[in-house]
Amino acid sequence: MTTNTELDARSSLRWLWRQLTSMRTALILLLLLGVAAIPGSLFPQRTQNPLAVSDYFKSNPGTAKFLDQLQIFDVYSSPWFSSIYILLFVSLIGCVLPRSFEHAKGARAKPSLTPKNLNRMEFHAELSTGNLDSAEAWLRKRHFRIRRDAQSISAEKGFMRETGNLMFHLSLILILIGVALGSLFGMKGDAIINVGERFINTPTSYDVISFGKNSISCGVFVSLISGVKICCSLSLL
Repeated sequence: MTTNTELDARSSLRWLWRQLTSMRTALILLLLLGVAAIPGSLFPQRTQNPLAVSDYFKSNPGTAKFLDQLQIFDVYSSPWFSSIYILLFVSLIGCVLPRSFEHAKGARAKPSLTPKNLNRMEFHAELSTGNLDSAEAWLRKRHFRIRRDAQSISAEKGFMRETGNLMFHLSLILILIGVALGSLFGMKGDAIINVGERFINTPTSYDVISFGKNSISCGVFVSLISGVKICCSLSLL
């Protein structure tokens, strides 16, 4: 006889949080983010090239209208792309930060106590010569972490091998934070400047300009003296 146990709201939320913050879910979301970014490379984007978007509407009006309903011309600001981005961000934080705290705590902790019965260990050896001082010197020379008691020494090595993996994922979180801050406080503009012309950072000086939700203006003065035309692209925070 089997019984079905229903989870209450708190247990359900805890289960959903464990699923979201698992490494498997983070990898799936990272793959989805890469797949979701493909249309942004295949189709012109309004924030980058609005003229190409207008030309696409003129040459393919029916297809362009359908794609526009899916926000294919605004991929990186679309709700479906942002939802994947936010879920990946939350998943990485919930997965990496607890592991980082536990890793930092374990790195500061002393090695485990020496077991009383070595025969219970899978690999062990007994030596009839030597002393604790020589054993400690040998272990320290090979960069073991040591815990010495009155009649024994316990040592371990290789605990920091997880540091590189955690640093990589923490760096990925910082990149996601930087992208989010750039979209909120950033400003991006494109302007074609001829030789000898001066450029002042005002909205009317740009050919194409896009503002973040909370952009901070910053004065820029450019004077070109070279002998070629330059397309100047500025991104200001």
